[in-house]
Amino acid sequence: MVKIFLQDIIEDLRFEDLLANWNSFDLESFSKTKKLWDYQKDALKNAIKVLWKYFEDFVDYQRDIEVSQERKQRFFNWYKDNGLEENLDIKLDKRKRNIYNLLTEYYPQEDRKISYEHFINRMCFWMATGSGKSLVIIKLIQVLKDLIRRREIPPYDILVLTHRDDLIEQLKKHVDEFNYANETKIILKEIKDYPEVKRQRTLFGTTVFYYRSDNLSDEQKEKIIDFRNYDNDGKWYIFLDEAHKGDREESKRQHIYSSFQEMVSCLTPLQLL
Repeated sequence: MVKIFLQDIIEDLRFEDLLANWNSFDLESFSKTKKLWDYQKDALKNAIKVLWKYFEDFVDYQRDIEVSQERKQRFFNWYKDNGLEENLDIKLDKRKRNIYNLLTEYYPQEDRKISYEHFINRMCFWMATGSGKSLVIIKLIQVLKDLIRRREIPPYDILVLTHRDDLIEQLKKHVDEFNYANETKIILKEIKDYPEVKRQRTLFGTTVFYYRSDNLSDEQKEKIIDFRNYDNDGKWYIFLDEAHKGDREESKRQHIYSSFQEMVSCLTPLQLL
């Protein structure tokens, strides 16, 4: 069966043909000493084209749930119109009680399965180790905030999930480097601080939340947090930076990530739809 990749079906749309609100970004500069390579800029352009397709072309940006679901349905049909034949529906198994309860709490079921259209709102970058994924994450965060400011996409919060402490420290290091060279600053906060941050309503800078992906669960412990305390009705943009790795409960956690988001961006060495 032929694999259908998002890059293949978006390539006919020229980035330069988008309206100014969607293509007038500085995608090259990062810091005093770093600029993005062409392959990194191309990844950002593809991401912006997909965001335009999802939030502008299918159904113009609105905030109600019904339109959001219609947008997912059209996105899914767009895949099928471009050759997707594989059945990606999620089969339900009551014997796997934790996953079954989680999925049926958030998604409608039919014939003991959940349509994949409820999970279609995501895109993935295939990037090798050492290829500058953190730079792409940070630049795409900057793009998201600009699109929010231009009222082209919903004003949702941003969350970065990754599976190791050293990757979190690397993210912090690159954010510091980015902030030193840019007027608009990115402020990193653990998601455990989410209630306090939202009460403060900080006007300076762009707040981005982060956490260890393997510490996100459906229960609350010292470091393990219950995602339901932070789900914010799904009003999140989520970056999964290799968040599938080192995770014995991968299937359940992937569904937890899905329950959070409006448009998930996965930066991972795997090619996905």
